[in-house]
Amino acid sequence: MRLTRVALTAAATALAPALLLSGPAFAAGTASPPAANAAASTPAGHGSDLPVDDMSDDDVRVAVVRLLADPASGKRVVKEVNALLDANDPAQMREWLKTGYPLAQAEDDSVALFRILGSPASGKRVIKEINALLDNGTAQEIREWLDNGYRLAQAEDDSVALFRMLGEPDISDAMRAAVIEAIQGTPEEMRYFLEHGQYEVDA
Repeated sequence: MRLTRVALTAAATALAPALLLSGPAFAAGTASPPAANAAASTPAGHGSDLPVDDMSDDDVRVAVVRLLADPASGKRVVKEVNALLDANDPAQMREWLKTGYPLAQAEDDSVALFRILGSPASGKRVIKEINALLDNGTAQEIREWLDNGYRLAQAEDDSVALFRMLGEPDISDAMRAAVIEAIQGTPEEMRYFLEHGQYEVDA
């Protein structure tokens, strides 16, 4: 089926943007979320929101292929998509998009939460919000947090870390200036500085 997958991927790129599935993700792994949360709601903005019953067989195939390139797709989603492409049964793909995909994505998203929870970069706000999601969050709330809330929570934790650096008694003038510049930057710039930039100051 390798040639078929290549052809489908090319077709997916050429088709209308209405089929585009997008969204940042951090997902991978095998741990399962509570079944009730996974079944109760569907991750927003992804394949399960497509009007599957109104789509042609070719469009269904393209929608499935696009999930391989979706940053939100983790190990379970990718594994199940590959199995669907091997079987090449549009009816099976259609049913999976409606029922199987929400469960697979919810599992991948829960694994993403645990990975973020164990990251040294995760501070108080990130940890607090993840614990709340693990206790009571629906699959849709978890996906929304991964798409949007995580960035904001991480930015707050990063800004706290930067202000702590400013309070260090032996901070150099060059480092102080670099930290202040990072604080005034975007969340991504703050994260880059903490991971890399601070080690390049005074080099």
